[in-house]
Amino acid sequence: MAERPSAARAAFAALTRHGGRSSRAADSAAHPAAHPADQAEALDDAARDARYANPFAPPDEAEAAAEARPRSLFGEILDWMLAPLLLLWPMSIAVTYLVAKSIANGPFDRALETDAYVLARQIHPVNGVAELTLPAATRDFLRADNVDSVYFQVLGTRGELVGGDRDMPLPRDDDRPPPGLVEFRDDTLHGIDIRVAYTTVATFDTTHLPAGAQPVLVQVAETLDKRRQLANDIIKGVILPQFVILPLAILLVWFGLSRGLAPLHALQAHIRLRRPDDLSPLEARRAPPEIEPLVTSFNDLLTRLEQNMELQKRFIADAAHQMKTPLAGLRTQAELALRQDASPEVHRSLEQIATSSEHAARLVTQLLALARAENRLSGQIFTTVDVADVARHAVRDWVQPALAKRMDLGYEGPESALADETNESGECAGQRARLEVEGNPVMLREMLSNLIDNAIRYTPAGGRITVRVRPDAVAGLVHLEVEDTGIGIPAAERERVLERFYRILGRDGEGSGLGLAIVREIATMHGGTLAIDDHVYQASPPLAGTLVRVTLRLRGRV
Repeated sequence: MAERPSAARAAFAALTRHGGRSSRAADSAAHPAAHPADQAEALDDAARDARYANPFAPPDEAEAAAEARPRSLFGEILDWMLAPLLLLWPMSIAVTYLVAKSIANGPFDRALETDAYVLARQIHPVNGVAELTLPAATRDFLRADNVDSVYFQVLGTRGELVGGDRDMPLPRDDDRPPPGLVEFRDDTLHGIDIRVAYTTVATFDTTHLPAGAQPVLVQVAETLDKRRQLANDIIKGVILPQFVILPLAILLVWFGLSRGLAPLHALQAHIRLRRPDDLSPLEARRAPPEIEPLVTSFNDLLTRLEQNMELQKRFIADAAHQMKTPLAGLRTQAELALRQDASPEVHRSLEQIATSSEHAARLVTQLLALARAENRLSGQIFTTVDVADVARHAVRDWVQPALAKRMDLGYEGPESALADETNESGECAGQRARLEVEGNPVMLREMLSNLIDNAIRYTPAGGRITVRVRPDAVAGLVHLEVEDTGIGIPAAERERVLERFYRILGRDGEGSGLGLAIVREIATMHGGTLAIDDHVYQASPPLAGTLVRVTLRLRGRV
């Protein structure tokens, strides 16, 4: 943990960052009307400084919300498939209705035409005048329909009514067909729509017709009730099944589209199940032809990412070698010089050089560990790790520094309670308690080392530090705990101490402020969680140190 910058240092950094523009901005604030150009420039500079203060910050939420998010591919295709279907359905109903009317008119028109021919045959000339002779059978034939009303009319050569209904409408003179040909028209009678079949009958020699005389007109009409009923029956027979077929069609479209997009979902699931360190290319040939270009582009991205990771790892390794080697040499030379006779001032300077070089080497080591932990895709190889074994080795590494400060550094593992028990073969039962997780043993050991280092630095001499491995078989978890009898961490500071280079004001002790940041990154890299709590070790007067708990999931437990 490093010192938090003082207020004077922060003010100096702010002046250094803004440079000469600070005085100009202040002058513009004092005289807003005198320097409009300077005021605008100050605003631009402030906005630029705010933007470049953290170039890796996430975009503003307001800007992200303002950008229209593209629709899902499933919804887009579904709309383009269902919209035409739903639009064509009313059109199909209209076309079906017209076809049904045409189908219904055919047989009824033929029956009406037969009625007109039958009625025309009943007209005979009597003394130069057309007369209609209707046998009872013919009259019953015309009146046999109980659904529609049937009308007929016969007009003689001079337009006189020979028989039938006087109020039936007449066709135009130029529309009268020649004898023997029946024509049809739509008309109205007493406000009711009717269908009329009409023809003419030549009962006399046209050479003996008086001037202005016309052939006998025969008309047979009926209302449209039967036609409409038949058309409605046809519509019902065609449309009603569509109310069942249309939902089934929509379901089939939905199912077909889901099956069609199944390769995309399979690709998504395959990518999500890949390990973070798996940068191997996907099998593009197993993807559908439409997705193959996307998979190929993704493989190219993975290749470039792997190359960048390799360059970064090489840079980290080179940096570690180039920085740690000179620092180690500097410390060695300072320690050798301390063995020589020198003045007290020179001796103190050499001690300061040795101490500073040691701190710099520790800082370089922590920076490199933090870089490896933050780069979670840097090719870290996860293997099966026994966390109890890692914890025991980490405690052994820090026994000597703890003894140097007269501290009691202890370890409590799951095998502690079974250490004195043996099985039938004489083997120690504690050796069988393995708590395996998927992780990187070097990084996990670095995580525990930082926790123990922090505990030693901030625990007074004569204190007690305990490293504990506590399994939770029911939840499938294992807890790595480091507790101390130090000065503790206030609850209000527990989030801040996880930040890089942050130290609580007023705390003594040497540190860079990176220890807990490294612990958090390594825990996150392994899918674990980090918690900071109090370790109450005395009731009266109440005294509490720090308890840091890292929780990991056991191997094979979901």
